[in-house]
Amino acid sequence: MKRVTLGATDLEVSALCLGTMTWGSQTPEAEAHAQIDMASERGVNFMDTAEMYPVNPVRKETLGRTEEIIGNWIAKGGNRGDWVIATKIAGEGSIARDKGEVIDGRSIRKALEASLRRLRTDHVDLYQFHWPNRGSYMFRQNWRFDPSKQDRAAVIANMEECLETLCALVTEGKIRHWGLSNESAWGMAQWIRLADEGRGPRPVSLQNEYSLLCRLYDTDLAELGHNEQVTLLAFSPMGAGLLTGKYAGDVIPAGSRREANPALGGRISPRVWEAVSAYLGIAHRHGLDPAQMALAWTLTRPFPTVPIFGATTLDQLAPALDVVEIKLTDEVLAEIAEAHKAHPMPY
Repeated sequence: MKRVTLGATDLEVSALCLGTMTWGSQTPEAEAHAQIDMASERGVNFMDTAEMYPVNPVRKETLGRTEEIIGNWIAKGGNRGDWVIATKIAGEGSIARDKGEVIDGRSIRKALEASLRRLRTDHVDLYQFHWPNRGSYMFRQNWRFDPSKQDRAAVIANMEECLETLCALVTEGKIRHWGLSNESAWGMAQWIRLADEGRGPRPVSLQNEYSLLCRLYDTDLAELGHNEQVTLLAFSPMGAGLLTGKYAGDVIPAGSRREANPALGGRISPRVWEAVSAYLGIAHRHGLDPAQMALAWTLTRPFPTVPIFGATTLDQLAPALDVVEIKLTDEVLAEIAEAHKAHPMPY
């Protein structure tokens, strides 16, 4: 398994990151532990989780269950030292936060301490903010995004407070590095500016949705990622399953993510099926598995990228791990580029 450097750090992570958000809902604990073992055997050393996982659906009674499953794997003899573990603090409005609670110095420390207990570890390698307090244009909110009510002074003051707390947590050895999620180019630029002014540690990664069907990252954020050494942790690189072909024809297979979330978080639109068909057609013409093609494509991007892939079962995990051996031809990449021009932003 190829290793890459995370951001401007000395932390080497596998070219693929193991996602965990179904562990404890669709994926039982024994299966999750088997996934960790299989991924480790294949050279993966990077896994991503969050305090609000599992999802589909997110429920108060299951908050933190995924972290507990990982902690149980560590407690029963799993080698913590072999893994780079990333987790997240949920943003304002999550059921993981108290009413009116935002990401700030107090909530960061409280949430991190709870995550460390569940994970049964004394530190997190990468601690991430799940979404900004001021809101985000991710999750299909780009169609109605309105930043006009943001209070710049209050936003910057909060960032400074958060950076001060993160600095203390790094000093205490409770986190090694930190990053953002569902953040914008302006937001990332402010975090980086404040860090460079000495307010706290620099963010090293940005976990945003990115796939053949969702390419909001391709312009301003791509430029920022390259020039500021920020690694994109690309979530939903297979379009929440759309790019596997299992939903083609607008079907809902039993036991699938779409059975629990029929609209796939707003990804099902009148235009998505033509886009999906175009990419499935490219894979078919070139004898490629469509899911593997979609994941392999993220590894070709001209900016630092590590895709996060999730698997409900071991049968789904095995072919995803083979992706690092797949090299897409220039012809395939050219056809993908044409399909993107023909079907931009399908959701």
